[in-house]
Amino acid sequence: MPPLLLALLLALLAAPAGARLLSQALGATAEPFPADRLIGLAVTHAGLSLAGVLPAALLGIGLGIAVTRGAGQGLRPAADALAAAAQAVPPVVVVALAVPAFGFGLWPTAFALLLYGLMPVLRATVAGLESVPPDARAAAIAIGLPPARVLAEVEWPLAWPVVLDGLRVALVLGIATAAVGALAGATTLGTPIVLGLQNQNQVLVVQGAAATAALAFAAEGLLLAVAGRRAAA
Repeated sequence: MPPLLLALLLALLAAPAGARLLSQALGATAEPFPADRLIGLAVTHAGLSLAGVLPAALLGIGLGIAVTRGAGQGLRPAADALAAAAQAVPPVVVVALAVPAFGFGLWPTAFALLLYGLMPVLRATVAGLESVPPDARAAAIAIGLPPARVLAEVEWPLAWPVVLDGLRVALVLGIATAAVGALAGATTLGTPIVLGLQNQNQVLVVQGAAATAALAFAAEGLLLAVAGRRAAA
């Protein structure tokens, strides 16, 4: 099923009307989360996700390019170990450890998203650049292109589909993980989930989870649509 269609279906479930139907089906009497507040949380959730994922994408792509160049290949084990270590720590732990440094709110979560998005982008960049046929690279060098133009005009266009997969994974993972920020005082779509757990209100939990998933699928669909349009152009 296309990501944008999934996003629409989940958004309908997260909307108050859909939540009321769910509430009736569960035999619950609690009121669902208001639509205007849910939209506001979605906006701040999206901004927080971008604040963490964009630096992760830039850092991951930069490191991926660096460790596939001649001078930086010796740094690849260290870069892989750093990204794997960042991915191994649970996001709740990262947020908790970051609170003393950044305080409560958005920044501890943004820091956790940066760490979590680094590995998929780094590994996708390395895999994409290493998948470039050696003949294509050799032909570009043979006609006198400098290394920067070989990267920009030959290697990067061929590696881009693989890099795009890494960016897509980082984006979806970042949006899903940003819900944890509610535990550190950030206003995200995790807020109704936390409230629902505190009040034993399963409708709020489902609303928050469905809204988070809808935002993740919508972002994935938009990213793929923009990338496909650029490729077609």
